[in-house]
Parts: sequence; C-alpha cells; structure tokens
Amino acid sequence: MSGATLPGDPPGGRRAVWMWSIGVSVYFVAVIFRTSLGVAGLDAVERFHVGASALSTFSILQLLVYAGMQIPVGLLVDRLGTKKVLSLGAVLFTLGQLGFAFSPSYGMALASRALLGCGDALTFISVLRLGTRWFPARRGPLVAQLAGLVGMAGNLVSTLVIARLLHGIGWTAAFAGSALAGAVVLVLTLLFLKDHPEGHEPAPSPHQGAVYVRRQIAAAWREPGTRLGLWVHFTTQFPAMVFLLLWGLPFLVQAQGLSRATAGELLTLVVLSNMVIGLVYGQVVARHHAARLPLALGTVAATALMWAVTLAYPAEHAPMWLLVVLCAVLGACGPASMLGFDFARPANPPERQGTASGITNMGGFIASMTTLFAIGVLLDATGDDYTVAFSAVFVLQALGVSQILRLRGRAARRERERLVASRVETVHVPA
Repeated sequence: MSGATLPGDPPGGRRAVWMWSIGVSVYFVAVIFRTSLGVAGLDAVERFHVGASALSTFSILQLLVYAGMQIPVGLLVDRLGTKKVLSLGAVLFTLGQLGFAFSPSYGMALASRALLGCGDALTFISVLRLGTRWFPARRGPLVAQLAGLVGMAGNLVSTLVIARLLHGIGWTAAFAGSALAGAVVLVLTLLFLKDHPEGHEPAPSPHQGAVYVRRQIAAAWREPGTRLGLWVHFTTQFPAMVFLLLWGLPFLVQAQGLSRATAGELLTLVVLSNMVIGLVYGQVVARHHAARLPLALGTVAATALMWAVTLAYPAEHAPMWLLVVLCAVLGACGPASMLGFDFARPANPPERQGTASGITNMGGFIASMTTLFAIGVLLDATGDDYTVAFSAVFVLQALGVSQILRLRGRAARRERERLVASRVETVHVPA
C-alpha cells in the first residue's frame, strides 16, 4: 500500500491522538465490562445456581445483541457521528454493569448482560470511524491494531483487578464499583470529543429512510473486501474470545486441575501476548500490506495446531509448558481479527466505513456466540468432557478458512483497481 497521503486525508498530529484517546477510553471500559464475566463464571454458577448451558447463555445473549447491533451501529455512526453514538454506548453499558451488580435473579442478570452488550456494540465501530476521521489512511492498520491493544488492556484489567475485587469485596461491590469507570468516560466524551478535524467535515448525505439503509448495506456487501474482512474476523477472533470471555477459567481449573490463581495467570498471558503481537502485526501490515492474509491464515493454523495438541495430549492433564504455549498462541487471535478491517477499509469509501466495519465486526462475534453455545451444550451432554466440547473450535475454523480462500482472489483484484484509481486521482489533484 502506498505511503503517500491521499487527497482529503486528515492531518493527524497531537490533537488527533487526544481525540482518539478519548474515544478509545470508552472502548477500554466497555471491554472491561464485557470480559468481567470471564473471571466471574464460577461465582455466577454459585450465585444464580445454574449449569454450564445456562452460564453460557450469559455470554451468548451478550454476543447475540452485540453481533445483531453491528450493522445498525455502522449506519448510526455514518449518519450521527462518533460522539453521539459513543455517548449512548457509555450510558447503556454502565447501566448494564450496574444492573448485573444488583441482579437478584438469573433472569434480571440476563437482561443486564443484554443491555451491556447493546452499549458495548456501539463502541468499537465508533472508535474505528474516529481513527479514519482523524488520522491519514496510511496509519489505518496501526491505529486499528492499537485500538485492539487498548481493548486487550481492558481485558487485562478484568483478569487482574475485577477477579481480585470479586474475592475481596464481593459480587455487588465489585461490579457496582467498576461501573464508576463508565460514568467517567461518558463525561470525557460529552465534554471534549470532536467527530473530525476542522475542514474535514464529511460530505452531507441526505437521509432517505429505509432506501438509504438498504443501499448502504447492499453497497458495502457487494464489495468482496467487506465479505473477506467478515470471514477473516469470523475465523481468527473466536478461539481467544471464547477462552477469555467464559470457558478458559473452567477449562483450566476443572479439566486441567489448576488453581484459580494459576488459571488467572494463564488468562493474563493470553492478554499480554495479544498486546505484544498486536504491535507487531500493526507494524508489519503498515509496511507490507500483502502480509495481511498470510498473517491471518498463519494464526488460524497455529491456533488449530495448539488446540489439537492440547486436547489430544495422552496424559490426564496437559503439562504446564503446553498450556503456556497454547495461551501465547491464543494471544495472536485478536490482532489477526483486526486484519479483517484492513480488507474492508480500502474496499469502501469514507461515507460507508461505519457500515462496512459493522458487517466485518459481526463475523468474530457470530463465531464466538456459536462456539460458546456449542461448548456449553456439549459439556452438559458429555458430563463435562472438555476434549469433545472444545473440538467445536475446529468446525468453525474449517468453515471460515474455506470462505477466505473462496473470496481472496476477487478481493485482491478489486483492491488493485481501487488503488490504481486513487493514484490517478492523486496525480490530477492540483498542488
């Protein structure tokens, strides 16, 4: 990808970093709230007296709402701008976290997680859009990976802070106290965030109701790059998401015989690995755009291999070194999923970026939701046989890889055509 500045590119700079930092702080808090159940799964079983399938329903419902909201959120961001959508998201996920803290019953807790998922859904696409409005296009891959990095830092807070609060001050105080972070980022957003730099306002787009919505979605979906981005996100994200969001701690404690403290350290390793690999992937793709697909497929292959070796290990428990390697490899899933946006972004014009990103972002969460459900059902059906239950990972990976291979040629041709057109436009823009 050319490093030249394209016509109409925003300037970047310190003000861009400040604005992006405010937006990404909202996403940071949303991820803390989203992943807080991952360290509270066993506590939730005791609090609400539920089994594996019912426990998985918490995360499934949250992800169902999240995935179902992605296209509407993309349309909202394209129409209303980042500030309004992020503010609404902060209100909703804060109320959801508070509701979860005080829920006396399983049903009310489910409703709270759904509300949280709705607010969470409004954040990431908004942050991606904020990045494209404030930074030059050549910075897109790195800015997107940094957003994912901040999200994983939120996950790290869950594994290190929320887990300790749960066992120190209890369920209600831990979840209600963490909700204060939502109020803080809401105030920052309302007071300081700007959608775009002065002089870089998006072109006005007259709203045409349902016709506008259909055209936006259809135009984004017609682009092979959008569909390829969705399937890259689908195939790469879910193994780590499922592990961190719900099933990692039970797998490590119940199937591998580890203490909660040791299991928490391994979950932290996934997050730390994600942060390091995210920086590497962002730099590599910014310099070598053709590395996107090899990195994505390589991550899928490495993840499948490590799960196969871990689940097939002949002893009752896998050795610690193998679990460490598994968790380190799972850390690559998040950065690899961000590559999906690097296929969708150049395939769509600025006025369609939110919609295209929303379609792409659905992929991994649909896969995660499906796998969470499958693992819960298989655990109940097999008497907690984690080897059988986690084999569902391979089915979803095979489906995703088949679609990636089917779409890669068309997406590459279309992207080359757009790149040539943009260079021609650059040549004809007056100095």
